Amino acid sequence: MSTQQKNTSWKHKLHEVIYEADTKAGKLFDIILLIAILSSILLVMLESIESFDIEYHKFLNIGEWIITILFSIEYILRLISIKKPLKYVFSFYGIIDLLSTIPKYLSFILVGSHHLVALRALRLLRVFRILKLARYIGASNRLIVALKASRAKIAVFLFFVIIVCIILGTIMYMIEGEENGFTSIPKSVYWAIVTLTTVGFGDIAPQTALGQLIASIIMILGYGIIAIPTGIVSSEITKNNTPLNTQACPNCLKENHTENAEFCYNCGSSLN
Repeated sequence: MSTQQKNTSWKHKLHEVIYEADTKAGKLFDIILLIAILSSILLVMLESIESFDIEYHKFLNIGEWIITILFSIEYILRLISIKKPLKYVFSFYGIIDLLSTIPKYLSFILVGSHHLVALRALRLLRVFRILKLARYIGASNRLIVALKASRAKIAVFLFFVIIVCIILGTIMYMIEGEENGFTSIPKSVYWAIVTLTTVGFGDIAPQTALGQLIASIIMILGYGIIAIPTGIVSSEITKNNTPLNTQACPNCLKENHTENAEFCYNCGSSLN
């Protein structure tokens, strides 16, 4: 076996362990990673408790440094195990992995910045890959695909909601006026958004009969509006029933390949 083939072989095995959850080694790696993430978050939370930090500061600091070094090594291994490292660096998970690694190093320059390691909680999104149960993986992948497919419809819907809130907020400003708490159009629009989303903080409330009537209409309208995005996404989910897995392309890192796929749907590279 040539040197080039040997390099390709160990990189391929490393890629399977780090990026795949199909093998025992890959699943074990992800479970260890999950435990490390949870441990790191726990350490940061405990450090924020002053009495606990005073007594166990040295232990907490050493533990956090150990986990940070492990994450640094993992980040480097992820870079060298793929053909195009920049694809990973600028991917969603790549950015999250970097942001969850550097805060401890930044603490040398910016005091208190190490608390930003709480960003590692975002890495828990990998739990879907770790579980690797077909029904959960399939459901999560279908949800992601459905959200991507319906993003244009949802964007139009949200734009419409914003316009409605601006109009209703302006109307309420004209009806209620400053004496009833509607001191400006922006504040009135804020009230309309809070009322339409059925949150209702209660810091501003209409006092006139007409204002209360409009508020009632907005609240009822809010319940109907909440159901619309759900319907849009649900309709897209029913269109995407093709079984998908978590296999990541070693060339472009694209996921959501169909079961038993041999080539990447994005770049055409072999998945084996």
